Amino acid sequence: MPFVPKDPVPVFPLPGVVLFPGAELPLHIFELRYRTMVREALSGERVIALALLRPGWERDYQGSPEFHPVGCLARIDEIAWLPNDCYDLRLIGLARARLGRPVREFPYRAVRAQVLPQEPLSEDDPLVQLERRALIEAATRLAATERASLSSAGEAPPLPVTLGEDLPFEPLVNTLCMGIVAEPAEKLALLEMDSLIDRARRVREMVEERLRWANRGRSAGGEIN
Repeated sequence: MPFVPKDPVPVFPLPGVVLFPGAELPLHIFELRYRTMVREALSGERVIALALLRPGWERDYQGSPEFHPVGCLARIDEIAWLPNDCYDLRLIGLARARLGRPVREFPYRAVRAQVLPQEPLSEDDPLVQLERRALIEAATRLAATERASLSSAGEAPPLPVTLGEDLPFEPLVNTLCMGIVAEPAEKLALLEMDSLIDRARRVREMVEERLRWANRGRSAGGEIN
C-alpha cells in the first residue's frame, strides 16, 4: 500500500538538494525553526517534505522563499542530538509528492501533500533488466574513470556508490539520480518524471555524457573537476 501522509506535512526547503524515493540523505539541522520542526516530526510520523527552493531564494531566506511544487516525502530514519541543541539526521526518501500552498507559516511551513504515483514496473520485465545492466555498466565505467583521474592528480577518490544486481530497479535508478553531478534543476526534472524507465534512460544519458567529458579531459591531459 502506498504511503499516505497525514496533513499537514512539515516542509524543509533547500537550495541545492533533491531527494529521491529510496535514497538516503544526511542533514545537519541548526536553525531554530527547523530544530522545532524536527522535534515535532519526531512526536508524529517522523515525516517531512524536502523541497527545492526556487531561484532568488537568497532575498527572502529568513522569511518564506518560494519552493518548487514537486518534492519528496522523507522519513527521519536516524537522529543524533548534539550538545549545541542541533541535530544530525539521516533521511530516507519515501515518495514523490506534489506540495500544496502552505497551510501554516510559523515557525516553519507545512503543506498538504499529494503523493504522486510511479508507473508500476516488474523486476522481471526484460526492458527493466536491460536498462539495469546498462545503468550499472555506465556508472561503473564512470566511477573507474573518475577514480583514476583523481588518483593521478593526487586527490582522494570519492567513496563508490554501491550498485549491484540485487538492488531493486527503483532504488538503483534513484541512487544514481542522487549521485550524478548535475544542476539541481536537472535533478528536479528527473524527480518529476512519472515513468521510471524514462528517468533511468535520462540519468544513464547523463552518466554517459559525463563519461565522455571525463575521457576527453584525460585524452587532453587535463584534470577532471
